[in-house]
Amino acid sequence: MGTPPPVLVACAHGTRNATGRRLIAELALAARALRPGLQTTAAFVDVQPPTVVDVVGGLAEAGTPVVVVPLLLSGGYHVHVDIAGAVAAHAGAQAARPLGPDLRLAEVLHTRLVEAGADPRDPNTAVVLAAAGSSDPRSVADVEDTADLLQRSWAGPVTTGYGSAAQPTVPDAVLAARRAGAERVVVASYLLAPGHFSDKLQEAGADSVTAPLLPDERIAAVLLDRYDAVAAP
Repeated sequence: MGTPPPVLVACAHGTRNATGRRLIAELALAARALRPGLQTTAAFVDVQPPTVVDVVGGLAEAGTPVVVVPLLLSGGYHVHVDIAGAVAAHAGAQAARPLGPDLRLAEVLHTRLVEAGADPRDPNTAVVLAAAGSSDPRSVADVEDTADLLQRSWAGPVTTGYGSAAQPTVPDAVLAARRAGAERVVVASYLLAPGHFSDKLQEAGADSVTAPLLPDERIAAVLLDRYDAVAAP
């Protein structure tokens, strides 16, 4: 028998929102369904247990190799400090890159926009890509890259807005889009699941707000690709 593959530790931010918790759990299960026999477990960087430090430490003490995949859409503090620190202490632990940017995530965003009634062919419909936000410029660059990917399939302008720690805020980005001449402004929720920030988007002044990315089978495929990039020999 060959060596079993590393355990996939799906590491999310964490949320108090019950629907958000369920969707994150279902994402890990979807990855397991796509890859029968793969062992997966969950960890979090904030809000809810178990912490990524505890999960990685426990598996490492048992001699189990681990690949932590950040269930995060950009590379900010949680990726470069929290998760990186959790794996750095253990020789058998590695970290993959976050889910975004990825063309498939832009395709899911496009789907959500159409579901919200937005017309991708209308040059007067502006999109504000709404991300949680980070003070880490690498995270902001990842969000900007995602906006560029979405722009490929959108006739109107695609700009970015943030919930915290980065500028412009989502309401400011919506206002700027209107001042630039947009007849309709739609906020595209660049969030995996419902939670505190997605609730606040309803107050940003847009004509409509899309649903978060989950559930969508394309995201489970991205998750497995991130794992494979590290776990594959």
